[in-house]
Amino acid sequence: MGKFNLSSIEDYVANHLRMFILSVAGLVIFVGIIAVSVFFIAVHGEEQTMVPDVVGKELTSALMELQVKELYPRLQLRYSQTSRDKGIILEQEPKPGTIVKAGRRIRLVVSQGVILNKVENFVTRNIDEVRMEIHAINAASGGPPLLSIKEPIMYEFSSENPGVILEQKPVSGTDISGPTSLEFVVSRGRENRMVTVPQLSGLSMSAALTLISSSGINFRFTARERSGNERGETIVEQTPAANTSVSINTPVQLTVTNPPSLASSEVFGIFSYTIPQNPYPLIVRLETQLPSGERRLLFTANFPGGLFTVPYRVPSGSLLILSMLNRELYRETVERN
Repeated sequence: MGKFNLSSIEDYVANHLRMFILSVAGLVIFVGIIAVSVFFIAVHGEEQTMVPDVVGKELTSALMELQVKELYPRLQLRYSQTSRDKGIILEQEPKPGTIVKAGRRIRLVVSQGVILNKVENFVTRNIDEVRMEIHAINAASGGPPLLSIKEPIMYEFSSENPGVILEQKPVSGTDISGPTSLEFVVSRGRENRMVTVPQLSGLSMSAALTLISSSGINFRFTARERSGNERGETIVEQTPAANTSVSINTPVQLTVTNPPSLASSEVFGIFSYTIPQNPYPLIVRLETQLPSGERRLLFTANFPGGLFTVPYRVPSGSLLILSMLNRELYRETVERN
C-alpha cells in the first residue's frame, strides 16, 4: 500500500483555491466593466442632431425632414392671411440650427388657410356689429388683419335705420385671396328725423334718466338749489315742453335740483364731457367704479355727439367712466369738497 502524500494534497487544494479566487476576481472585474459602460451610455444620452429649417415648406416635406433627423412633430393649426398658405409651415420651435437630442418633439405651426374664402353679404347689417365681427375674424386668424374697413366711411340719408349698411365693395361672393379692404355706404337715417319730447318735468332724477334712455332724444342737464317746495334730485324745468316735436339732434334742456342733504361720504354733480360728433347716434355708457371696486351702470343712451351731461350721486372717491361702443373715452375720480 502506497504512502499517503500530504504535501501533494495541500498543493492541489492551493491550486484550486487560487483558480477560484482568480475566477471570482475576473467575474467582478467583468461585471464592473459592464456597469461602467452602461453608466457612460446613460450619461451620454441619445444621439444629438441639428433641427432642420422647415418654415415655408409643405407639411409632408417637413415631416420627412424631421423623420430623417429622428425628430417628432407637435402640430398646431392657425388661420393665415392667404389661402395659398394652406398646409405650409408658418413657425417652428426650436429654431433651425438648434442642436437637440434625437427623439425631441418640434412644435410646428401649420396654416389652415384663410378663415374666410369669400366676402359675405354685409348689406342691411349694422355697421357697429360688422366692426366687431371683423375684429373677431382678424383675431382668430392669428396673423395680419384679413379684413379691414376703409375709412372714412361714406354716410347718406335714407329710410333705413341709422347705421345700416346700404352698399358694399367688394360685393358679396368675391373670392378672398389676401388682406381685403371693405368699402361701405352707411345710412344716417331719415334727414331731419323728428322725435317727440316726453314729459320729464316733475320726474325724479333716476326716473328721468330711464325715460331719456329709451326715448331717443338729445339732452342737456344743469343743476341748481331747490326753491320753495321743490323736491331734491327732481327735474323742475324742461325746454322744449313735453309733446313738442323736434329734430333728433335738438338738445332738450333739463334742470335738476340738488339733493336736500348728502352724507359726508357722498358727492352730487353733473358729469360733463364733449364727445366728437357722430354721423348718427351711437350707444354711450356712463359707469361708476365705487371705492370698494364694485362697478355700476349709471346711464346709457344713444347719443349723436357734442356736450354729454348726466347728473350723478355716488360715494366720494368713485371713478366715473364714459365709453362709446364699448370703447372707453374718458374717466375721472370725483371727491367731496
